[in-house]
Amino acid sequence: MATGRTHRPATRSRGIPEATVARLPLYLRALTALSERSVPTVSSEELAAAAGVNSAKLRKDFSYLGSYGTRGVGYDVEYLVYQISRELGLTQDWPVVIVGIGNLGAALANYGGFASRGFRVAALIDADPAMAGKPVAGIAVQHTDELEHIIESNGVSIGVIATPAGAAQQVCDRLVAAGVTSILNFAPTVLTVPDGVDVRKVDLSIELQILAFHEQRKAGEETAEGGAPATSGRAAAVAAAAEAAAAADRKGPDGDVPAVMPA
Repeated sequence: MATGRTHRPATRSRGIPEATVARLPLYLRALTALSERSVPTVSSEELAAAAGVNSAKLRKDFSYLGSYGTRGVGYDVEYLVYQISRELGLTQDWPVVIVGIGNLGAALANYGGFASRGFRVAALIDADPAMAGKPVAGIAVQHTDELEHIIESNGVSIGVIATPAGAAQQVCDRLVAAGVTSILNFAPTVLTVPDGVDVRKVDLSIELQILAFHEQRKAGEETAEGGAPATSGRAAAVAAAAEAAAAADRKGPDGDVPAVMPA
């Protein structure tokens, strides 16, 4: 099996738009569910509904892959699973390091979806000396002093940052200097990286605040229509949860883990 350092996905070189790339995992998730149910073919309408997009957009996205389906039959599920997996680079072995093994880092380490999608957690790294050697998800935590050696010895090109905001940029700089070229950032801060390094940011508190906005707007619409602002309580609860997520303290892996996990 190829490793992450020796081969890169071909999506950019083939001119697939970033918006299409962002939807490919949605299609893959829906197709995988169909495959597990031994469904041989699927229509564009059925697959689009399962992925949450419209069928015209799905057909356009698949045209970039050179897959057009068969009229009256639809798309071959297994072939599409392979085709999308190949385009996303999931037929390769992608070793990943997670830096910051607090509540969120421990939850990510325990997430079973990584291995099933081609990502191998090669190492767990934390700055707390007391964490060194402790097993999390069957992997012994290593100290940040070993970060560069770990990345080099495992051929890591993808790093996950789950540290407090104040430590994230320094960790990012060390990851990049050691050869990491893709970063998934869970820290509540914006990272600065050089050209050639891709960063994807996941901020749970921002997502909750957006939900709070929509709840508040719905409450306002009900009030304007003469109804009781029944959703205002939910808006307050969502906003409070957002603030709690943003200010969450950094506990060890035996504490509470976040309820929200990657799909």
